[in-house]
Amino acid sequence: MSGVTIKHDDELERDYGKWVLVRRSLGVGSFGLNMVELPAGEEIPEHDETDRAQEEVFLVLDGSPTLVVDGTEHRLRPGSFARLDPEPMRTVRNDGAAVARVLIVSAPVTSGYEPMGWA
Repeated sequence: MSGVTIKHDDELERDYGKWVLVRRSLGVGSFGLNMVELPAGEEIPEHDETDRAQEEVFLVLDGSPTLVVDGTEHRLRPGSFARLDPEPMRTVRNDGAAVARVLIVSAPVTSGYEPMGWA
């Protein structure tokens, strides 16, 4: 079907053992969309998004990771959402025993997005 891409989790491209390349696998071109699968004791590199002016949203799918923003720890659970401006330094760390799966969505703050009136 033209204009639609559907893939199951096990069909998505993976890289470096913990990154699930959702955006690339689906062909998304207007925003970033990836998932990280963090084994116990691992974390993503600490970074900010200032150079790319990216706003990020993190959604915890599984596990109990810790979001660290400018040194402040925020313990998260499945169903937790977190939004970050480009400037804060951030990382996601898995202090739990089970794999933590976190979906990360990003787009430039200058993307021109306009929400619908009801949203």
